[in-house]
Amino acid sequence: MEIIYTQSALKEKRNELKEKSSQIGFVPTMGALHKGHLQLIKQAREENGIVVCSIFVNPIQFNNQTDLERYPRNPENDIELLNPYCDVLFMPSVQEMYPNPPNETYHFGTLETVMEGHFRPGHFNGVAVVVKRLFDIVLPDNAYFGKKDFQQLTIIRKLAADYNLKIKIQAVDTVREDDGLAMSSRNSLLSPQARNVAPFIWQTLQQAKSLKKEKSPPEIKKWVEDQFNKNKFFTLEYAQLVNAETLEEVTQYNQAENSVLCVAVWLDNVRLIDNINIV
Repeated sequence: MEIIYTQSALKEKRNELKEKSSQIGFVPTMGALHKGHLQLIKQAREENGIVVCSIFVNPIQFNNQTDLERYPRNPENDIELLNPYCDVLFMPSVQEMYPNPPNETYHFGTLETVMEGHFRPGHFNGVAVVVKRLFDIVLPDNAYFGKKDFQQLTIIRKLAADYNLKIKIQAVDTVREDDGLAMSSRNSLLSPQARNVAPFIWQTLQQAKSLKKEKSPPEIKKWVEDQFNKNKFFTLEYAQLVNAETLEEVTQYNQAENSVLCVAVWLDNVRLIDNINIV
């Protein structure tokens, strides 16, 4: 695996590799890698002749400076994990990605104003800026994103469609710990006690899904809210049952072929998200 730090060097390497293989698979990350990331990378390895991965903690998608500062970083471990699967690792500095203050503005309609967008204003514009820049540098055929960040995945798909990018956005199932907790870089920030209670998130989502035959979407939403509000360890930010394509709130099951129940909670001053398909 070759580690590259500049856009110019990556573009040169990309052109060299492109002569050897017809397909490039790309996995953008913010580092602090875990088995969930590795699942993306392994799928990219299986489906492409060349695999490029990036590690870049993108400051403009954080609307909370403390959250940015606390975000876990472990580049040595990341490099060791990636080495068997990647051909190229791109690790740019902030100055390399943003030599001038970024001024791009992207619009995704209601996709960016609900759930994460409501509680993290500006977040998805920051995500779109860095992903579009990375796409333009790497020029991949396939790009891999996890379903845990469901709203982000939906917005990246919209970005690719709006700009006619010749990139297939590949969605990869959420990878979970043995107790059901969705793997996340932020899990490492949890205290031992908080980590022990964290599986309550997935347990609650599974129970909510089991109630779909006896409860309407608004009733399921209310039930989920009640479960978290009764648990002293959690502070619920939102619980929304939405159309999987439009992210509009579902009030009747026939409003969407596929609906997704999404939650964001605070546990031990760590923000965690998860989701489950309901229909």
